[in-house]
Amino acid sequence: MKKNFIAGEWREAASSTENINPSDTRDSIGRYAKASRTDTLDAIAAAKQAFKAWSRTSPLTRFEALDAIGSEIIARKDELGDMLAREEGKTLAEACGEAHRAGHLFKFFAGEVYRSDKDGYTSIRDGVDLHVRRQPIGVVGAITPWNFPLAIPAWKIAPALAYGNTVVFKPAELVPGSAWLLSEIISRAGLPEGVFNLVMGSGQEAGDALVNCKDVAGITFTGSTIIGKSIGAKVFERGGRLQLEMGGKNPLIVLDDAILDKAVDCAINGSFYSTGQRCTASSRIIVTKGIHDAFVEAMIERTRALVVGDARAPQSNLGPVVSEQQLEIDEFYLRTGATEGAEITIGGERLSLSAPGYYLSPALLVNSSNQMQINREEIFGPIAAVISVADYDEALQNANDTDYGLSAGIITQDTKLQNHFIENIEAGMAQINLPTAGMDFHAPFTGKKGSSFGPPEKSTYCREFFTGYKVVHAASI
Repeated sequence: MKKNFIAGEWREAASSTENINPSDTRDSIGRYAKASRTDTLDAIAAAKQAFKAWSRTSPLTRFEALDAIGSEIIARKDELGDMLAREEGKTLAEACGEAHRAGHLFKFFAGEVYRSDKDGYTSIRDGVDLHVRRQPIGVVGAITPWNFPLAIPAWKIAPALAYGNTVVFKPAELVPGSAWLLSEIISRAGLPEGVFNLVMGSGQEAGDALVNCKDVAGITFTGSTIIGKSIGAKVFERGGRLQLEMGGKNPLIVLDDAILDKAVDCAINGSFYSTGQRCTASSRIIVTKGIHDAFVEAMIERTRALVVGDARAPQSNLGPVVSEQQLEIDEFYLRTGATEGAEITIGGERLSLSAPGYYLSPALLVNSSNQMQINREEIFGPIAAVISVADYDEALQNANDTDYGLSAGIITQDTKLQNHFIENIEAGMAQINLPTAGMDFHAPFTGKKGSSFGPPEKSTYCREFFTGYKVVHAASI
């Protein structure tokens, strides 16, 4: 059994969970410890005790630790990618790319330790020095999802450590293997005991203990909007800090002047790659009437050519969905869409392959409207719905008519409309002639409306969450 990492030691737990390969449910990856509430509180106590010394370490000490972690992740990206693909279902190429990205995230934040922690001002009073000093907030609880089990933990853990905080990391239950391998690398980077802790366990027990403990200064969470709002209310009530990245219902607008092949490439990538299990996936494709029929025909042809199979097989374009529960959710939305009047032009079927797994053929729905349930709620599967509109103005109106505001894209050659879209789309991230999914690792990741709350993730902007301010006025004597 793979153990939790608490106070510098690998610790057994009273219970464990089996990690199953969604590409082949006969394949047991292993058993992983489930942290109890007591285990989690022990990890929090260790992180709290370690904080004072770690927060005062030199930038060089933090740089060397983070850089070493990043270097080892990159050196082992194939091993890490194989684990990710095996337990989550993302294709091997995508999984290895994610591992590589995770390594560079640690290296990026290694460099951030040398950024000045002071902002100077000129006082209006003679003989007074005035500056604002940034300081780490304390113990950070990092609660991460199953769909990016290396990259998202990296972009939470690395800045937390870089800015002098200590960490208790609770990964999603479905992907303990990636979390354990990442934590094993971190455990050998020379961090003092208690600075980094891993608690694999349920949200109801380990997650709840993190959220409700007053010794946890801040919670950085990525997951569903429903759970994010629940966490947010609890942390706000006790006065903790919040960084919440939640759901998306991302539009991709395709205008009449779009280059057809480019539009289809972006739609296929954004809608179906990673089996559609991305919060930035293009689940609503809003197409103007002049190109609509040709676009749908080309999408059907390209979708039919996609190969669904074992995530680690080189010929696979899509792997399985992550679990039986997620497969049932996807099927529910397909039935709902048909009941609402949308037409499934291709896909949406369970596939029986040589190995038993959670396979679903990518589905494209047409004749859908923006008010249908399939276009209001996040699905998290290889399912995309096409909405036909008259023109750009109607397309933009439909794109903004949502409770979410994470990523949005437009395919057009018209630079005036591109700029209008950038100014008027109600989303945190705008993509021009690109898929809605796919972000630079060193750029901010953020949304609007029900998609995000608190400071952005990644880049230098995340410092707003991981550090607090102290305004210093000092008179010369």
